[in-house]
Amino acid sequence: MSAVLNQDDSPMVLREDRDGVAQLTLNRPAQFNALSEAMLNALIAELDAIAADPTVRVVVLAGEGKAFCAGHDLKEMRGNHTLEFQQALFRLCGKLMCKIIAIPQPVIARVHSIATAAGCQLVSMCDLAVAAEGARFAVSGINVGLFCSTPSVGLSRNMGRKAAFEMLVTGEFIDAAEAQRRGLINRVVPLEQLDEEVAKLAASICTKSSAAISMGKQLFYQQLEMGIDAAYQTAAETMACNMMTEDAGEGIDAFIAKRKPVWKGR
Repeated sequence: MSAVLNQDDSPMVLREDRDGVAQLTLNRPAQFNALSEAMLNALIAELDAIAADPTVRVVVLAGEGKAFCAGHDLKEMRGNHTLEFQQALFRLCGKLMCKIIAIPQPVIARVHSIATAAGCQLVSMCDLAVAAEGARFAVSGINVGLFCSTPSVGLSRNMGRKAAFEMLVTGEFIDAAEAQRRGLINRVVPLEQLDEEVAKLAASICTKSSAAISMGKQLFYQQLEMGIDAAYQTAAETMACNMMTEDAGEGIDAFIAKRKPVWKGR
């Protein structure tokens, strides 16, 4: 896969693999990692490659420089001021967000600093999120006359409606502690402990069956959009299929024998 490059020939998205964890780092620090059309395509390409890679158990999404992600590239949007470009751009962004939840591996957002507008949306669409104490979050499009409609999709699925709508209509920042209280992120730690905490969470997931994680992640998002009866029917079918996997048999046998399981994987 050929990398999408910045003007200085550095990759827009950096990938580093270690111990079953693939870290993707947004690499437009001078633009606060704004999600340009090229950046969106680069992220989608990386996630496609990871989805097909059975050696990757967890994905970490990080940002280079002063910001995690400041949202869409407003200069690019103003420089291509046609309805066709805007429609294609937001469809592409939606494709990325759906890709995050579609890949079999859990995706953890590593938020070291600000995440605004589509950057906050990116955090909301990751399966898990760990933030530094100094990180701040906002959907600030309203401040420039643009309601953050697409970020509202992820935001409203992570926190209460009124809490989400308040952020959308005020554009005001919330800190990491408040983001955790509202359900946008999982854990908050001092900046110097951020990598350690992300690694701890990723390592915990890596000890589990990748087959079970993959099936469970797919079911988790599928049932959220269903009524309660359909959700239970789909969940029951998933559990039955999961029970028939080699990993479930190995896990139960290991539990009975009081030994560690040896997973076969997906």
